[in-house]
Amino acid sequence: MPRRRSSSSSSSTAPRNRTPQPVQVRRRSFGDFVKAFLAFVALVVLLAGVPLALATQAGWPLPDTFEPMEWLKQDISVDTFLAILTFVVWLAWAQFTACVLVEMKAALSGVGVPGRVPGAGPSQLLARQLVAAVLLVGAAAASFTPGLSQLGQGLEGNQQPAVAASAQQTPGLFAQQQEQAASTAAALAEQASHADASAGEQHGDTKFYRIQPPEGRHHDSLWEIAERHLGDGRRYKEIFDLNKDRAQPDGSRLSEASLIRPGWIMEMPGDARGGDLVEMPDDAPEVSAEVREQIRDYDRTGEHAERGGGGGDTAQVSVPEQRPAPAPAPAKDNAGQHATPARDTSSFGLPEALLAAPLLAAGLLGALGHRRRQALWQSAVAGIGGRGMEPPTPTGDALDVHDALLVGADPEGVRLLDRSLRGLAASLADEGRPLPTVYAAWLTDGDLHLQLAQPSGKPPAPWRLGEDQTVWTLAGDDAVRYEDVDTAAPFPGLVSLGTMDDSRLLLNLEAVPGLVSLSGAEADRAAVFASVAAELATNGWSDRMTITLVGFGEDLTPLAPHRLRHLDGVEALIETMEAETRQRRGALGAAGHDSVLTGRTGPAQHTRWAPHLVLLAAEPSAEDAVTLAELAADAGRLGIGYLVGSGGGDLPGAAWEMEITGEGKLLAPLLGLELDAQTLPVAQQRAVVELFAGADPERGPDGPGDTPPFLVDISEQGRPAVYARLVGPYEIIGLDTPDGERSALLHEALALLLLHREGVHPRVLSSALWPRGVTDDVREALVERLRAWLGTDPDGTPRLGTDTTGRLTLAKSVVSDLDVLRSLYHEATQGRGVDSRAVRGRLLTDALVLVRGPLLADRAEGRYRWLTHEIVDAQLPLLVADTGLALSEFHMEKNRAEKAIEALNAALRTAPADERLWNELLRATHSLDDHGRLTALAADLVGRAGARGLPPRTEALLDELLPTWRDAVAAAG
Repeated sequence: MPRRRSSSSSSSTAPRNRTPQPVQVRRRSFGDFVKAFLAFVALVVLLAGVPLALATQAGWPLPDTFEPMEWLKQDISVDTFLAILTFVVWLAWAQFTACVLVEMKAALSGVGVPGRVPGAGPSQLLARQLVAAVLLVGAAAASFTPGLSQLGQGLEGNQQPAVAASAQQTPGLFAQQQEQAASTAAALAEQASHADASAGEQHGDTKFYRIQPPEGRHHDSLWEIAERHLGDGRRYKEIFDLNKDRAQPDGSRLSEASLIRPGWIMEMPGDARGGDLVEMPDDAPEVSAEVREQIRDYDRTGEHAERGGGGGDTAQVSVPEQRPAPAPAPAKDNAGQHATPARDTSSFGLPEALLAAPLLAAGLLGALGHRRRQALWQSAVAGIGGRGMEPPTPTGDALDVHDALLVGADPEGVRLLDRSLRGLAASLADEGRPLPTVYAAWLTDGDLHLQLAQPSGKPPAPWRLGEDQTVWTLAGDDAVRYEDVDTAAPFPGLVSLGTMDDSRLLLNLEAVPGLVSLSGAEADRAAVFASVAAELATNGWSDRMTITLVGFGEDLTPLAPHRLRHLDGVEALIETMEAETRQRRGALGAAGHDSVLTGRTGPAQHTRWAPHLVLLAAEPSAEDAVTLAELAADAGRLGIGYLVGSGGGDLPGAAWEMEITGEGKLLAPLLGLELDAQTLPVAQQRAVVELFAGADPERGPDGPGDTPPFLVDISEQGRPAVYARLVGPYEIIGLDTPDGERSALLHEALALLLLHREGVHPRVLSSALWPRGVTDDVREALVERLRAWLGTDPDGTPRLGTDTTGRLTLAKSVVSDLDVLRSLYHEATQGRGVDSRAVRGRLLTDALVLVRGPLLADRAEGRYRWLTHEIVDAQLPLLVADTGLALSEFHMEKNRAEKAIEALNAALRTAPADERLWNELLRATHSLDDHGRLTALAADLVGRAGARGLPPRTEALLDELLPTWRDAVAAAG
C-alpha cells in the first residue's frame, strides 16, 4: 500500500500541524537579537527596577500597625492617596511577576497550556511577548517531537550518539526545548571541523535544503519542508529516503523522519520549488563558502551510497529491530512439534479487523468467558438447576466474530505483557525506585520495548537499555522467566493503535501530557475509538480503571459495566473532569506523591491511583477544547488521559496529533509513525455486543437454557459407531489408533469437534492446534487425514462433513460421553423421567456412572491450550453437581440416606467446590441421627475451608443442624 498521496491529493486530508501555515523559516537576523536584548532590558526594568524604585522612593505602602477603626476616622490627605496608589502599583508589579514566572515555566517545560493568572489579561499577554522575544535566540538546536518510531532500533552496538537521548521530549501547545549558547556554538564548530578543504565537482543541478534553526516555538520538520517545497506534506517520506543514513556535517546520520537537526543538509526531489532551496552549482555564489563545502561533501555521500559503498554505522530501522527468522523448515503436524509460524493466508470470511488485533481479541475472549461462567454460577446459586448450562450458540455475524476472536487471540502475548510490566514494577519497588513515565511500548517478535519520557537510569535485570537511555528492552526469552507477582498494574493505560513492519505499538494514554487528537472521516474515527474502548475495557494487563465514553459507545458498556461509563455530552464531561482533577490533585498532595506512578509503588498500590481515560469521539467546540486542554495540562501526573476526535482542524492543547485515513492507515508525521491502524468497525461492534448480551446472566426468560445443543439416542438402538470418553481419561472406541506421530494431534482435533457439535471453522481448528500459526496446506492435510481416520457411515456419508458456512461438523454417529451425560440428565429431568420415578432414578444413576474424573484428565502438557477459551470446565462440574443433587433427592424421597450420601460423594469427586453438594450432604448425614458422623463431616468442611472460613449459607445450616458444631470442631481439632 502506498505510504503517501500524490501532490494532487486534497490537503484537507493531511494531518494538520499546530504551527500556523505556511511557515517561513529563516536565520536569526540582527534585528532579532536587538529585539531580544530590548525585551531582556524591559523585563529587568519591570521585574527589578520597579520594586527598587518603589522601595527607595515611596516605601512600603502598608502602615506599621493594624488599626482599621483609627484609619476610618482619619482624613483622606494627599499622603493617604499616594499610599493607596503605591499599594496598587505594588499589586500590579506582583501580578506581572507572576505572569512572567508562569510563561517562563510553560515555555521551558514544553508541556501543557500556560496557567491563567487571575485578572492578568493584558499583563500576561505582555509577559508572554517579552518572554518569547528573549527565548527567540536561545532556542535549542535540537528540539524534536517524541520519536516513538525509533524504539528498539540498533540493539547493542548499533547505538546513536547520546544527543539522541535528549531528544525524547513531548511537544505541547507551547512546546520548546532550550539549550545553552555554548552547546549551539559547539555544534557549529563540530560542523566546521568536518568540512573538507577540497571541493568536488558537482554532477547535475541537484537541489538541497539546509535545516533551519528554531524560530520561536516553531521547529523545522520534514513534513513542513515537504509541504512548502513539494506541495504535499505526505511527501516527507521521499526526502527521508533520499537522505537516510547519509553522513551529515556534524558526523551523525538521519535515521528517523522525526529526528532532524539544524544545520543538516537535505537533498530534495527534482520537482522541489521554493526560495529556501540551494541548487548547485547555480546557487553557489549565493551561499557562504562553508555551506558550499558542506553541500559538496554531502552530495558525494549520496553518490558513494549509490555505488554500494555506504560504510559507516549500520542502517537503523524505524521500528524495534527484529531477530532474523530461521530458515523455514518442513511443516510438522505431529504431537511434539509446531509448524513453521506462518499464518493462514485465507480468512474464510472472518473479520480481518479482529484477526489482526491479537491483544484486543484475547481481552474480548477472556471477558466473554468470564461473563459466561458468571452466568453459570449465578444460575446454580439461584437454584435454577440446569438453566444457564448451555449458552446460546451464536449465528450470523456474531458467529463469524466469535470465530475471529478464537483465531486472532494471543493470550500468551497478553500474559507476557502483563507479567513483564508487573515484574518490572516489583523490581523497581524492591530497589526503592519510582516507576518511569512510559509513553509507549512496542511488541516485536516476542520482545518488549518501552519508550520512556526521559532517561531513568539502568533498568533492573533482565531488562536492559535499548538504543539510548530512553528505551528499556526485555527479550522474549527473558520475559518467560517472569511469574505472577502481587503488585499493581503499573501502566494500565497502554492500548494498541496498530502495527508497523510487524511491530505492534501500544500508546500509554495515561502518560500523555495533554490531549491526543485523532482526525479523519467520522466512520474511520469511530472504528478506532471503538477498538481503543473495547481493549481498555477488557485487557489483561490492567486492574481497576474508569473509561468515560462521550459521543459514542453507549452500546459498548455491557463489555465491562464496572469500567465503562457513558456521558451524554461535553458539558457533563467537563463538569465531571473538573471535579476529579481537583480531587486527584488534592489527594496527591495529601499523600506526598508527585504523580500517580509514585503512588502505585507505595503501600496503597492496590486501592488508589487507578487511571481515568476519557474518549471523546465528537469534536468539541473551540471553547470546550480550550477548557479540556487546560484540564489535560497536568493530566499525565494525575493518571488521566484524553483521546479527542477532530474533524481535521487544529485542536488546542493537542500534545500528539494523529489521523486515520480511509485506507486504514494511522498517521502521525511529527511522531514519525505510519501504522496499519487497529479498528473495530461498526458491524463487528454490534456482533461483539450481541455475544456479550447472549452471555448476560440477568437476561430473563430468554436467557441460556438447559436443553443440550446435541441430544443422543440413549436407547439400545442408538449405539454410536464412534464413542469418545472425555470425562476422565481420554479414550476412543470404534476407531483404530492412528499413526504414532499424528495420534495426539488427531485426538486433539476430534476432542475440539466433539465439544462443538454446532461446527468448527477450519481456521479455528488450525489456530487451536498450532497457536503460533500454520500454512493452508498443512491445515488442509490435517482435515483430510482426520476425515480418512473417522471414515464413513454404512450409507457412505463421511463422518466428518462441512456445513453450508464451511465449518467442519461431525455426524450423529460420532458421540462423546459428555453428549450422553447431557442427554441422560435432560431426559431424566425434562423427558420421560418427569412422569416416571423409576425411569428418573435409572437415568440419573446411569449418568453419574459416566463421571470418571475431570475433563480430559490425562491430557499431555502443552496441548489442549484452547480449553482456556472454553467454559466446558465450568459446565461439567455444574452438570455433575446437578445430577448428584437430583439423584440425592430421588433417594431421600424414600428415606434412603446412605444412597443419597453415596450419590453426593460421587458428584463431589468431580465438583469438590460446589457448596450445594456439601449442604445436601450435611442434611443427608443429619437424617441418619449420627452425631459423631455429623461432627466429623463438619470438621472436614472446616478444614477444607481453611482461612477463608465456611460460606455463610453452610455456616447457617450447621447452626441449625448442629448448634454445638464450633465447640465440637475445636475439641476434635
